[in-house]
Amino acid sequence: MFSGIIEEFATVTAIKKDRDNIDFTLRCSFVDELGIDQSVAHNGVCLTVVSIQDGTYTVTAMKETLDRSNLGLLQVGDKVNVERSMLMNGRLDGHIVQGHVDETARCVAVEDANGSTYFTFEYKEDKEMALNGYFTVDKGSVTVNGVSLTVCNPTRNTFQVAIIPYTFEHTNFCDIKVGSIVNLEFDIIGKYIARLQQLK
Repeated sequence: MFSGIIEEFATVTAIKKDRDNIDFTLRCSFVDELGIDQSVAHNGVCLTVVSIQDGTYTVTAMKETLDRSNLGLLQVGDKVNVERSMLMNGRLDGHIVQGHVDETARCVAVEDANGSTYFTFEYKEDKEMALNGYFTVDKGSVTVNGVSLTVCNPTRNTFQVAIIPYTFEHTNFCDIKVGSIVNLEFDIIGKYIARLQQLK
């Protein structure tokens, strides 16, 4: 379980394909605090630490994860938003994030907001997925590349988020431009409500 409050970005130092899986090796400031089998969210994807060596750690992404996320697009040198699992004795500063990416979206606009930046994202319009809670609502929560954000101006398959300078500088939003592919995790509360409606 995560909160969508990014600790920092890690840098990809190696990528190794293993049949349908990919092993990603990364470097970040808290490598020495990690343990084998620990969960870390990478661009919002919960992955398990499988190796720690020489100031880096390695995680494995399976085919299902690669098909649903932007991890398969990563290259050596790329920045990845990372967050360790949430401590249950602290404040929930973001929202409840599972680390289960639902799908990807494409950035279709970036606009200056006189200090902050508006990003607009478009995802595949799918009525069946919407009926299952895969949609955004105004002032609701959404996770973009692991970052907990508030939705602005949602349509059937687009939404905006406003990024303050701190978030821009301390996450990989600094690298997102028109055409960039990001990971989305829709709010789990909406999914439960949609499921309850189906069971009536």
